[in-house]
Amino acid sequence: MSVPLDDAPGGPGQGLPRGARLGVDVGKARIGLAGSDPDGLVATPVETIPRVLDVPRTSDGTPAVTADVARIAAEVDERLAAVVYIGLPRHLSGSEGAATADAREFAGRLAVAVAPVEVRLVDERMTTVTAHAQLRSAGRRTKKHRSVIDQAAAVIILQSALDVERAAGIRAGEHVGV
Repeated sequence: MSVPLDDAPGGPGQGLPRGARLGVDVGKARIGLAGSDPDGLVATPVETIPRVLDVPRTSDGTPAVTADVARIAAEVDERLAAVVYIGLPRHLSGSEGAATADAREFAGRLAVAVAPVEVRLVDERMTTVTAHAQLRSAGRRTKKHRSVIDQAAAVIILQSALDVERAAGIRAGEHVGV
């Protein structure tokens, strides 16, 4: 059951259903996961999940639920998440490439696993670069970035989506249908 946030104009969620949000940064080797409080105010790192690239098929030909998708689905259940935001890596020009197709495929599999929880794709151009810069400015050495860079990128993805929610009163990004 969703409970509306403060419905007053300019209120925290401007009528969006209350519930934690998750941010996901999908990479070839790792997936960064970030979460928010139930009011969707602040994004914080959660964990880095190993990526499963070999996706088996079930007997009916649909993709099986892999360990990475299952771990995120468990976090959705545990946090009673209202929405999952997945970063969509576009080129700086806005065009889409292989990484974009990979993120869309992953988002589709996750959307099936967490339904009826909404999954949305949000533009993530420059998030990894920004995450590296923030970690460097915090005094983290580059070799130590690997353990947290995906989480930091997921935090940036999620915080950007939360900022859109607060400013516009709507969910950010593109809905992934199931």
